[in-house]
Amino acid sequence: MEKKYLIVDQAILPEVFAKVLRAKELLASGAAKNVSAAAKMVDLSRSAFYKYKDSVFDFENAKSIVTVKAVLLDETGALQALLSELSASGASIVTINQSAPENGTAVVSVTLRTDSMPMPIDDVLLSIQNQRTVVSVRRTVKEM
Repeated sequence: MEKKYLIVDQAILPEVFAKVLRAKELLASGAAKNVSAAAKMVDLSRSAFYKYKDSVFDFENAKSIVTVKAVLLDETGALQALLSELSASGASIVTINQSAPENGTAVVSVTLRTDSMPMPIDDVLLSIQNQRTVVSVRRTVKEM
């Protein structure tokens, strides 16, 4: 069955969903060492956490995560130039994946947090596209 997502105002939802989100944040930040501790901190049963944890997401956080896919020439410094531009833009680099070079190019996928960027990601991508070692660059769609 295909997943279908809805955007719903948290104010109309049962409190359990907000508690699940808060517990997930506590786990991700390290403030809670395990599910039992996180559930206890937000006054939530472990069974409710496990029931909803894979179905409840924070839309505001999700929209600040962007994946950029670039095809770079297989030249020394190409990856460094790409990462320097992304870092200078105020983006926080979360993950980097690079394929082995093939036919003189390599594909790089960089996941970024964009919530602290003073400019739109599309402006940064235009700047990156102008780098000599960049064959192409685009933003990919993130699936939940």
